[in-house]
Amino acid sequence: MQMPLFDTVLVANRGEIAIRVARTLRDLGIRSVAVRADDDPSPHPEHFDETVSLGSGALRDTYLSIEKILDAARSSGAQAIHPGYGFLSENAAFARACEEAGIVFIGPDASAIETMGDKISARHAVESRGVATVPGIAEPGLDDAALITGAERVGYPVLIKPAAGGGGKGMYRVDDAAELPAALQAARREAKSAFGDDTLFIERFVSNPRHIEVQVLADTRGNVIHLGERECSLQRRHQKVIEEAPSALLTQAQRAAIGQAAVETARSVGYVGAGTVEFIVAGDRPDEPFFMEMNTRLQVEHPVTEMVTGIDLVEQQLRIAAGEPLAIAQDDVRLEGHAIEARIYAEDPAAGFLPTGGRILDLRWGDGIGVRVDAGVDPGGEIGSSYDPMIAKVIVHGATREEAIDRLDRALAETTVLGVTTNRAFLRALLGETAVRAGELDTGLIDREADRLVATGTPSAAFAAAAAAAGMLALGGAGAWQHDGWRIGGSVGRVSRYRDGDGIATVRVRHAPDPGDAVPYGGGVRQPRLDVDIEVARADGSSERITAMHAIATRRVPEGAWVGLPEGDFLIERHVRTRSGRAAAEPTLASPMPGTVVAVHASHGDAVAEGQAVVSVEAMKMEHVLRAPVAGTVHVHARVGEQVTRGQELATVTPDSQEDA
Repeated sequence: MQMPLFDTVLVANRGEIAIRVARTLRDLGIRSVAVRADDDPSPHPEHFDETVSLGSGALRDTYLSIEKILDAARSSGAQAIHPGYGFLSENAAFARACEEAGIVFIGPDASAIETMGDKISARHAVESRGVATVPGIAEPGLDDAALITGAERVGYPVLIKPAAGGGGKGMYRVDDAAELPAALQAARREAKSAFGDDTLFIERFVSNPRHIEVQVLADTRGNVIHLGERECSLQRRHQKVIEEAPSALLTQAQRAAIGQAAVETARSVGYVGAGTVEFIVAGDRPDEPFFMEMNTRLQVEHPVTEMVTGIDLVEQQLRIAAGEPLAIAQDDVRLEGHAIEARIYAEDPAAGFLPTGGRILDLRWGDGIGVRVDAGVDPGGEIGSSYDPMIAKVIVHGATREEAIDRLDRALAETTVLGVTTNRAFLRALLGETAVRAGELDTGLIDREADRLVATGTPSAAFAAAAAAAGMLALGGAGAWQHDGWRIGGSVGRVSRYRDGDGIATVRVRHAPDPGDAVPYGGGVRQPRLDVDIEVARADGSSERITAMHAIATRRVPEGAWVGLPEGDFLIERHVRTRSGRAAAEPTLASPMPGTVVAVHASHGDAVAEGQAVVSVEAMKMEHVLRAPVAGTVHVHARVGEQVTRGQELATVTPDSQEDA
């Protein structure tokens, strides 16, 4: 029997990545220790042998507290710390503190993190190894004037990027010189908030760009290999949405060349551990990859590489950290089949992908051959604004790319998340795109097609299910629909009205399943295959008669009902009658998400133009600007630093027409 690499390992993270690392620790017979903020709803401690409390409070006092993490490691007897991703995973000070405390940091040394964590120094390091970088202006301490001058030399469009951090935060594409000053201010503010460093640089924007990254492994003996590439071009606001391995773009020769460039990148800083080298590639010039950055940690999308190579990357991290030489040579790496991953987020695509929140009422994951789900939530769990809005990753493997996409689409169709608005329907719409199916991707595809992809609408079946569920649950007991009234010609039925966009959907139920035959589903109701007679009259004038319903997950809530269909999960809200004749209200700017006011762009009483920025709100390190809906006089009700709730009024604008009256 193989001896464990370490006796005890602490995982300094939460949610799905903590659960995923714990799985490998368990497989290797290593005792696992979790850390947890007292007010964190994540279920990850259930997967560990021991849990150490970090107390409660802001992130800086819990998961970002180096002192508390090290104290937890000492008290639990942990010999090593796995940082997961995010939080302290790319914090050079944390890596250095672990070394000084005599605890193994499962990752590269502090100097490699520092070099690659600063995008400017990273560019210089890889250029010394002959790795190409995107043309741009990248020097320490550039002020706005220097960046504006440099952008003229680089040529528009340009991409503003923060020197610290990653994940697309603080990145802005600018197409015109007039837009640059305001974009620089927003980028600095966002970078400062997200990374504590507002240093910026500028690169030329590559046309039709594809985002391709390469997984590398490097041991303490100087051995460095790559495990092939991942295509991450399907992004929204520089945040990855769907990732796959291998890329449909590259030939074998191009794969070998970009892999070698990644290896040279790792060698440029004496890298040790698992890391990812990211490249930008023009779709029409895949033989010319440009280095973007190196992530000195495990990536969110690492499972697709594991699926096509059969290599457990967390196990490799542990073995490297324990001083073992790589047992895998470059010639041993084989890419078998195709893998693809979709990230399920608590966000509302129809509202510009703003983060959402709430309590998860029901939860079901798709399964089947080749399907893997890495989730960090349980039914009843709370999704708040303190942590990343990603709920889970659905990853599948197939013999071909086409088979993998089909399996992912089927797994998403079988998934249900009730209680929180998610991007599940959007993901299915994206997978159905002709360009996606053909592998004709670029990083701007989602942003170009977002309006069309999110316009999926609410199926009539969702209204029908909501009405049926409301009747069964509200009236209770067998025969809930028996007393529906009879007239010549048959049953009148029970009528319910729900919001249908800007109009009303009228639902008439004449017969519905007997609740005594309903199948329990997560505390709600999963309707069996029974005949129904439901008529749905939509706000657009269309109507539909539904005579069968099956396997539909529903949960009744005060505002209506949650309904889970293959097309997506929908909150069907009841129509509440209001008094007529009420005077029109002044245009209101309400916070679209729970968060913090980070900027107020206009003073109380100012005259504002339509579209002018008024207030900026940040949540989950994403900034949203509220703009005046009409020209008029602004009345500001918010202040910088204020914590606000979703729907809270932050400002109103009295239209010019009313001012003149």
